[in-house]
Amino acid sequence: MSDDGTRADEPLADPAGRSARDAVVVGGGLAGITAALALADAGVRVTLIEGRPRLGGLAFSFQRGDLTVDNGQHVYLRCCTAYRWFLDRIEGTALAPLQDRLDVPVLDVDKPVGRRLGRLRRDALPVPLHLGRSLATYPHLSLAERAKVGRAALALKGLDLADPDLDTQDFGSWLTAHGQSARAVEALWDLVGVATLNAVAGDASLGLAAMVFKTGLLSDPGAADIGWAHVPLGELHDRLARKALDSAGVRTEVRTRVTSISTDENGRWSVQVPGETLAADAVVLAVPQREAHDLLPQGALDAPENLLEIDTAPILNVHVVYDRKVLEKPFFAALGTPVQWVFDRTDASGLREGQYLALSQSAAQDEIDEPVAVLRERYLPELERLLPGTRRAEVKDFFVTRERTATFAPTPGVGRLRPGARTKAPGLYLAGAWTATGWPATMESAVRSGVSAADAALTALGRPRPSRLFELEEAAYCIFPGDNPRTPGRKLEGTGASLRGGRQ
Repeated sequence: MSDDGTRADEPLADPAGRSARDAVVVGGGLAGITAALALADAGVRVTLIEGRPRLGGLAFSFQRGDLTVDNGQHVYLRCCTAYRWFLDRIEGTALAPLQDRLDVPVLDVDKPVGRRLGRLRRDALPVPLHLGRSLATYPHLSLAERAKVGRAALALKGLDLADPDLDTQDFGSWLTAHGQSARAVEALWDLVGVATLNAVAGDASLGLAAMVFKTGLLSDPGAADIGWAHVPLGELHDRLARKALDSAGVRTEVRTRVTSISTDENGRWSVQVPGETLAADAVVLAVPQREAHDLLPQGALDAPENLLEIDTAPILNVHVVYDRKVLEKPFFAALGTPVQWVFDRTDASGLREGQYLALSQSAAQDEIDEPVAVLRERYLPELERLLPGTRRAEVKDFFVTRERTATFAPTPGVGRLRPGARTKAPGLYLAGAWTATGWPATMESAVRSGVSAADAALTALGRPRPSRLFELEEAAYCIFPGDNPRTPGRKLEGTGASLRGGRQ
């Protein structure tokens, strides 16, 4: 209920008798772009405001000489149904293809040469047999550890994701209680979990970890097949997204900061930007949680201070350009080394000669502020341990990108802090990966939050949802019964949850 006794999701009155409605979306990341497209597709006049000079939020590209560099490596999975819809909506699906079948090379530098390579891959078998052969032959765990991993996976599959108690526990303690050794945590659970949650098991909510593993690896055989952009992220999240917004009739303003939002005497919203006041029937705040807190009008949330309690976690990306090819595979993960995941970004960056590798280092609290010289001294020798070809190669360039607030921290108890799309202020909605999507901070979560905010706004505006968004509604909410009153928990074939799907 709002302060005047009306429900925030009831259709809004239109005292002026206007047939068209206006909305302002604040924030041009994936959540904001999604909300703007969904609203515009339903016939709402939309203005999208973004403070940066480009769209895409924390999944963007920039120029470094002749290189086009992504700020960090972002991936998604076949089960990322919302992000896959987003790619299709902006006509970018062909530019970010999926693997035919999950296959992750895992190198352990502590093992002798010739025995270092293991693989996590799936077979064309039903769950959980699809991973059975891979686990049975995974060389980085002992036979006893593999057996215990299987039992823990079955226990994880049995957890009820709707149980709020899961959010109060940490994943590391649960793994220990289910017989997982430190080696098993390093070589399997954290190998996946750190990259998807941006936290080690001991620092992660059991609820979010269970969501990742249960729905990403234990829901559908193809759920964890990996996809990534074969072009710079800016091509997708800025150029193609801007083209889609323009085609939908959205007015997009970049390099523009919203200074305040308020309501007038008629209950319409006023969004203040330098030199202009925008009037709107609905406003979607699709900005980071601290920025949303500062813009929220009084009474919009019962406990707005909760937004300030949602902590953030950093991601460090190390970029190395060699004068020759040193890696044959498109990516690999590593054990026994500070290196986590390494991706070949040569073609996507436009590099003509040599090879460009990007190292994605999640949960990087201890390294995020290290000088470049220190990181160079640390990581180049590690790459020589992992990739013998680097020992004969010349390093043409070495640089780092740092996202100090890359994701919200998935700590135990964070679930109670994450607000839903609706606020107590009629016509005001929240979007962002940090809102209550049930997912960790992923591109998938960001897109889903934009759908939720647009859906709530359209309901209040009395507008039918656009038909092109309906399939997303079924796919995006089928995992969590009751999240969407229109689609009460109907499981669709081939859907599931995503792993970290990238950093948004």
